[in-house]
Amino acid sequence: MHTLPPQVLTAMELLEQAGYACHIVGGCVRDMLLGRTPSDYDLTTNALPEQMQQVFASCRTIETGIAHGTLTILLEGMSLECTTYRVDGTYSDGRHPDSVRFTPTLEEDLARRDFTVNAMAYHPRLGLTDPFGGRDDLKRGILRCVGEPERRFTEDALRILRCVRFASVLGFAVEPETAAAVHSMKQRLELVSAERIRSELDKLLMGEHVTEILCRYGDVVFVPIPELAPCLGFAQHSRYHCYDVWTHVAHTVGAAPRDPLLRLTMLLHDVGKPDCFTLDPDGTGHFKGHAPKGAVLAAKILPRLRYDKHTCEQVTELIAWHAEKLRSRASVRHALSRLGAEQFFRLIDVMCADNSAKQPFCLEELPGLLEAADYARALLDAGVCLTLKQLAVNGRDLVAIGAQGRQIGQVLQMLLDAVVAERASNDRAQLLELAQVCLRELQAGF
Repeated sequence: MHTLPPQVLTAMELLEQAGYACHIVGGCVRDMLLGRTPSDYDLTTNALPEQMQQVFASCRTIETGIAHGTLTILLEGMSLECTTYRVDGTYSDGRHPDSVRFTPTLEEDLARRDFTVNAMAYHPRLGLTDPFGGRDDLKRGILRCVGEPERRFTEDALRILRCVRFASVLGFAVEPETAAAVHSMKQRLELVSAERIRSELDKLLMGEHVTEILCRYGDVVFVPIPELAPCLGFAQHSRYHCYDVWTHVAHTVGAAPRDPLLRLTMLLHDVGKPDCFTLDPDGTGHFKGHAPKGAVLAAKILPRLRYDKHTCEQVTELIAWHAEKLRSRASVRHALSRLGAEQFFRLIDVMCADNSAKQPFCLEELPGLLEAADYARALLDAGVCLTLKQLAVNGRDLVAIGAQGRQIGQVLQMLLDAVVAERASNDRAQLLELAQVCLRELQAGF
C-alpha cells in the first residue's frame, strides 16, 4: 500500500483526536491495492456532519452535500471529501437517494456501495476492512456488484455505465450476474443526466481495453447514442473491410492515441454509414457521402451529451474530413490550410486509426499518411503561406479596388486557395491583379 499523503493523515488524526473513527474508502483504496497512486482520497467517519464541522472548524470547508453527510475539507492544497457512515433510502428517480440514514457502523456504509472492489476501507494502523471480498475480486480481475446487481443498478442507473467504464479502464471481467444485469437494465440510463453520461463515456473511451468492451457492451453505449445502434452487425461488403461497421469502430477507438477528442471522433466517425449504404449488383458495398452525413449526425449527438462548443466543432470537422485522400502534395496543402495545423495532425491520427482497423493491406496507407505529416511540418517550418493572415494582401487592399461587404472575404479566400494550390505566388502585385479578376467574376455572378 502507498504511504498516505500528509494531508490525509492530518484529517484522520483530527477526527481521531476528537474521538471519532475514520478510514479512507472507495476508489482510492482500490487504486492503492493495484499499486496505483490515487487521483483523490475520500474519507468516511462515524462523526455526524455537524461534528465534522466542529472538528475542521480551523480549516476551510465546503458543504458539498451536507444533507447527505458529505463535507469537503481543503487542507494544504488538497481537497478531501469526508462522509458520515450512512445507509441510503429508496431511489425513486434512479439517480439519488430520497433520504439517508446515518449509521454507526462502517460495514453498513460499505454495503451501500456499487462494486466489491470499491467497497473497501483502509486505516494505516487498523489495516483493510473488506466485508465483501473486494480484495479477492481485485486479485482475480473481477467486477462484481455488492449484493444484488438489480438493486444496485435500480438505486443509481449510472452504475450500469460505470461498470462498463471500469471494465474498459481496469481490464476486469464483469461477473456473469452483474453482466446480465448491465445488459437487461441498460435502458435505465435514460434516467441519468447527459452530463453524468458524458463524464463516464469519456473515461470509458480512454480505457486500455476499450475495443473489447465496446464490442461486448455496445448495446449499453447505444442507449445514450441510439444513432450508433444501426452500426452493430452492419456488414460492409467491401474488400477494404474485415469487420462490420460497429466492430470496425470499436477497433479504431482502441487504435487512436489516448486523447479524449480523438477517441470521441473515432466512436462517431462512421455513424453515417448505415444511412448511406448502397450495394452494387456484384455485391460490392459503398458508403458514398457517409463522412458529411456522419458530421451532421455528430452535430446533433454531441450537444445532446452536453459537450462544449469547441469539442463539438472539432469532432464534427474531423468526421467530415476523415474520408478525404491525402495522396498528393496539393491535397495536403489544401487540408492544412483549411483545417489549421492542430486539426490537420489530428486528422492524420484519425486516418491512421481508421486504416489500422481494415483489411491488412490497408496498412500500406500508413507510410503515405506519415509522409503527408512530414510534408506538412516542412511547410509550417518554412513559413509557406497557408492562412489569410499570411497573404501579401488584406481586406483594405481589396476595398481600394472596389470590393464591398461579403466580397472582401470571398475574394481573400479565392486568393488564398490559389496560393495554396500554387496557381499564384504570394506576391502583392500578382495577387492584386488576380483579385480584380476574382472580383469581376463575383460581380458578374459566376
